[in-house]
Amino acid sequence: MPQTLTQKIIARACGRPTVKPGEIVTVNVDLLMGQDASGPRRWRPRLEELNAKLWDPSKVVVVSDHYVPAVDAQSAEILNISRRFARDYGVKNFFDMQGISHAIMPERGLLRPGMFVAGGDSHTPTAGAFGCYAAGFGATDTTAIAITGETWTTVPETIKVQIDGELGPEITAKDVMLWLCREMGMENSFKSVEFMGSTVSAMSMSERLVMSNMAAELGAEAGIIGVDEITIEALKATGGDYEGAETWVADPDAQYYKTVTLDVTKLGPQVAAPHAPENTDDVGAFAAVKVDQCYIGACVGAKLEDLQMAASVLRGHRVSPDTRLLVAPATVRVTEKAAADGTLATLTAAGAILLPSGCGACAGMGAGIIAEGEVCLSTTNRNFQGRMGHKDASVYLASPYTVAASAVTGRISDPRELRTSTRNAA
Repeated sequence: MPQTLTQKIIARACGRPTVKPGEIVTVNVDLLMGQDASGPRRWRPRLEELNAKLWDPSKVVVVSDHYVPAVDAQSAEILNISRRFARDYGVKNFFDMQGISHAIMPERGLLRPGMFVAGGDSHTPTAGAFGCYAAGFGATDTTAIAITGETWTTVPETIKVQIDGELGPEITAKDVMLWLCREMGMENSFKSVEFMGSTVSAMSMSERLVMSNMAAELGAEAGIIGVDEITIEALKATGGDYEGAETWVADPDAQYYKTVTLDVTKLGPQVAAPHAPENTDDVGAFAAVKVDQCYIGACVGAKLEDLQMAASVLRGHRVSPDTRLLVAPATVRVTEKAAADGTLATLTAAGAILLPSGCGACAGMGAGIIAEGEVCLSTTNRNFQGRMGHKDASVYLASPYTVAASAVTGRISDPRELRTSTRNAA
């Protein structure tokens, strides 16, 4: 029976040749991720109560990224719980204040195509860019997985998203995903999304991570991209296992729940208005919106390529005196590389303020949260009410290009127009 990539991965995980949408199956989990907010501090009490151990410490990843760096005694204790847990339970893949979990796992070569990945965070689908089925689970489920290495799941229906055409200048995967949030809505629960087409094939791995990451904003269980040469090269570069990786693609005649198509040749910069990613429109619809803060951060918007996008816009400009630009690289390795290639120098010369790596303001848990009545334009993935600070603040979402251009003008701006004005002035 022809299978989608989603079905192929779940079938392998449950030891069957094929599976059908709607079936409830028990699967073996290949990798379990827990972060400081949802992992060890939830797992340890139950493990101790049951006198249980981790089923396989080598398949468990723990990342401290939400409460870093600690801003109070409670945060410090939560981080300490993660450190003690990793030591006491033999977790070697423990990344303490090294960056955001969804950026750490691909960066450190922990992903392998065909994996079933479970994570205690809603943006676990990020790993789907590497041909994995990766989904977020609650604390009770991840605790059970930590002990048994198994979980149950309903085989989801698969939505095929066919994206074709060449992206224009300053148009990114973030713009594509914001458009999809508007067109598909955010209620695609119990669905997996598989991204295909010439546009996706031409994307860098950094941009593909955006696609899979924001499947969560579509409400989907997972967002997956089939393996190709770009995937394999990324695996080689990070030390990941790529043997047999090329087999992890959907069957050509697989059956899908539905197909969504997008021709990106005329797609412009997109911006999502408060308080949901689906409130998306062309950037020009928001030209009158003044911005107090611009934020370049989060798992989806502060990878090295994202920082380079912002730097390309900011070069030769200064941040408006009426706004502030905060930059929180996704990982410490991203910071190192951005320092080495001059990206950080360009950002800070323009007036950007550098923050530590971590979830920070994106989750409203660190430096950069906003006050009542303030407006923030952010590269993050969601803008729910109160998420980045006060409930009466407003968060808009956009690509790194658009956020950087808006930091210069002090209002939401089309990065292409800033480029044009700069060339004309020269």
